[in-house]
Amino acid sequence: MKPPSTINNQPTTIHHPLVIFAGGKSSRMGRDKALLPFGGYQTLTEYQIARFKPHFDKIYVGCKSKEKFNFEADFIEDLPRYKDSAPHIGLISAFEQLHEEIICVLSVDTPFFSYEDFQKLLAHMTPEADAVVAQSPKRDQPLCTVYRRSILPHLETLAEARKYRFRDLFDRIETIFVPFDDERPFTNLNTPQEYAQVVL
Repeated sequence: MKPPSTINNQPTTIHHPLVIFAGGKSSRMGRDKALLPFGGYQTLTEYQIARFKPHFDKIYVGCKSKEKFNFEADFIEDLPRYKDSAPHIGLISAFEQLHEEIICVLSVDTPFFSYEDFQKLLAHMTPEADAVVAQSPKRDQPLCTVYRRSILPHLETLAEARKYRFRDLFDRIETIFVPFDDERPFTNLNTPQEYAQVVL
């Protein structure tokens, strides 16, 4: 399960940073998903970094605190003024600390969403779009998405009200939904059973 370094024998790079969100509570798993062994790596987080490293100029790990990780990486810790744990907080923290116009976002527990899938999303990005969201056959996938900095004030308003539903965000901004025909890229490792089915 080692990640390939090229696609079709051609080096490929996305010049927007990738932020891997690894700060979830993992309540259904019973242990931290970000630290589970996966794909020949000591942790799922390291696997995700390794497989995308050939294709992104910069990769960051978004988290509440980097103290739980025992490997070197570029971490973006949640801003201390926010006490809640939520993807909205991770997005605010990423945009404030990176000063990037566009970022690609992936949940750490989604090991089958690929570089090509991000390319598909980026192909739909327009100057007017605030977010390009993958849409699986079952649901929107807000953590398999490309976001523009213009969402920041909306995120801050919602965070102040402690409203963390992504639908509340998408209703406020210019959102492009990109449908995918297959559910597999969005397979989440949420439970011990789902994890066992993938690694065995």
